[in-house]
Amino acid sequence: MAQREGQRLERGIGLFQATATNMSQMMGAGPFITIPIILQEMGGPQAVFGWMTGAILAALDGLVWSELGSAMPGEGGTYVYLREAFQYRSGKLMPFLFIWSTIIVTPLIMSTGAIGLTQYLGYFFPHMTGLESKLVAVFITIMTIALLWRRIHSVAKLTTVLWIGVILTVVMVIIAASTHFNAHVAFSFPPNAFAPSKFLLGLGSGMLLSIYDYLGYYTASYLGDEVSNPGKTIPRAILMAILFVAMIDLSMNIGIIGNIPWQTAMKSTDIGTQLVQSVWGRPGAIIITVLIIWTCFASVYAGLLGASRLPYNAARDGLFFKSFAKLHPKLNFPHVSLLVMGVIMAICCFFNLTTIINALMAMAIVIQFMGQIVALTVLRKRQPNLKRPFRQWLYPIPSILAFIGWAYVFYSSGWSAIRLAMIWTALGIIAFLIWAYRKKEWPFGKKVIQEVYATPSAESGE
Repeated sequence: MAQREGQRLERGIGLFQATATNMSQMMGAGPFITIPIILQEMGGPQAVFGWMTGAILAALDGLVWSELGSAMPGEGGTYVYLREAFQYRSGKLMPFLFIWSTIIVTPLIMSTGAIGLTQYLGYFFPHMTGLESKLVAVFITIMTIALLWRRIHSVAKLTTVLWIGVILTVVMVIIAASTHFNAHVAFSFPPNAFAPSKFLLGLGSGMLLSIYDYLGYYTASYLGDEVSNPGKTIPRAILMAILFVAMIDLSMNIGIIGNIPWQTAMKSTDIGTQLVQSVWGRPGAIIITVLIIWTCFASVYAGLLGASRLPYNAARDGLFFKSFAKLHPKLNFPHVSLLVMGVIMAICCFFNLTTIINALMAMAIVIQFMGQIVALTVLRKRQPNLKRPFRQWLYPIPSILAFIGWAYVFYSSGWSAIRLAMIWTALGIIAFLIWAYRKKEWPFGKKVIQEVYATPSAESGE
C-alpha cells in the first residue's frame, strides 16, 4: 500500500452529513444557470417536462447507486463497482476507462459551479470582463482546495454549514416566487409547443440539462470508506437527496417562470437575482445573489471532495500513478489526488459553459451511468451471495428504464459532444493497452479475479 502501514481513512460521515454532501453538490449552480438554457432548448414553459423527466431518471438511477453503494462501500464509488463486475470478461479495462474519463469529466462538472458563481458575481461587478471572470473562477478553485485541506471530520462539519446556506437560498427563492406566482404566465405555451417532432427533440435536450442539475446524488458513494454504517447510510442519503432536491427544484423552476415571462427568462444570465429583485427590490436581490454565490461554492466544495477520492482508490489498486495513492501524513486525506483534480478544474474554467455541460454528459453516460447498470446485473449473476443491505426495488425494471433514459440523453447531447466522447474513449483504450502491456495484465497476461466484497473479511456496511 502507498500509505503508511496501518494508516487508513476515517469513518466520520454520518447520514445527515452524507445527505448534506449529496444535496450540496446537486443544488449548486445548476438550476440558477440552466433554467434559461432549458427554456431556449424546449422553446417555452413545456420545459417543465424536461425538469420532471430529469428527476425521474435521477430516481431510477439512484436505485442502481443505492444497491451498489450499500454492497460495496469502497472509496471511489463507480470505480469499485466496475472493477468488481467487469473483471470476469475484460480484466481492468472498464475501471481504467472510468478513471480515464473522470480525470476530465469531474473537473468539468466542478468548473460549471465556479463559472456559475462568477456569473452572479457580475451583479456586483457588472464591468468584469470575460477573462477576469474566468480568473475569478480559478481563484474559487484554489480557495476550495485550501478549505478541503483538512481532516474528514472538519470537512463534514463545513459541508453541513454550507448545506444550511444552500437550503436558505432555495427557500428564499421559492417564497419570493410564490408570493407573486401567476399560473397564466407559468403555462403560457406557444403554438405547436407539443408537436411530436419538436417536443421530443427538445425534451432530449431538456433532460440532458435537467439531469445535469441533479448530478451529485451519489457523491457520498465516492466516500464509501469514510461513511459510518455505509450499508444503510449510502442508500438513504442517495434517495433522500433525490427526493428533497426534486421537490425543491421543481418548485423553484416553476415558480420562477410563473413570475418572469419565459421569453424574458430565457435570455437571463442571473435568473435568481432577477426574480427576487422583481419581488423585493434591490435589497432582496443583494441578499439572494450572495446566497446563490454561497450555493454555487457549496456545490464546488462537495464535488471536489468526492472527485479527489477517485484517482486515489485507483492508484491504491495499482491502476493509476502511485503518487495518487498517498494520504497526507498528518491530516489523513488523499492530498495528491485533490491537488491534481483541482488543477484540471482550474483549466476547465476557461471553457464555454454550454459546451462543458454537453461534453461532460456525453463522456460520463456510457462508461459510468450505463456501465453501472450493466455492472449491477452482472454482479447479481456472478456474485449472488454478495451481502446487499439494500436491493433495488422492482428489479430489473428501474435498471431497464434508467438505461433507456441515459441512452436518450446521450443521443440528445449532440454529435460534437458524442464525437469528443468517442475520441477520448478510444484514446483511453489505447492508454489501457499500453498500461496492460507494461504491467503484463489482461489481455497480455493472466486475468486475475478478486471478489473483494464477497470475502468473509470484507466490511458489509452493517
